[in-house]
Amino acid sequence: MEVLVFKTNIRYRKHINAIEPHIARQSGIIKWNVDLKDSDKILRIEAIDLHPAKIESLVKSAGYTCEELRD
Repeated sequence: MEVLVFKTNIRYRKHINAIEPHIARQSGIIKWNVDLKDSDKILRIEAIDLHPAKIESLVKSAGYTCEELRD
């Protein structure tokens, strides 16, 4: 299992609800959340064998920005 971390422009609960169907369709995701209190609105995903570019694409298809934060 791997943990992927992304900076987003997701600001409100309604935005999380908007991306949920996109993320739910993706196999390999075990658990995910968005920290709305963090200034970078962090999207954290626990997944198995999932490329970060796929998540970036999913979030962008919902109309939001998403950029992987690397170590």
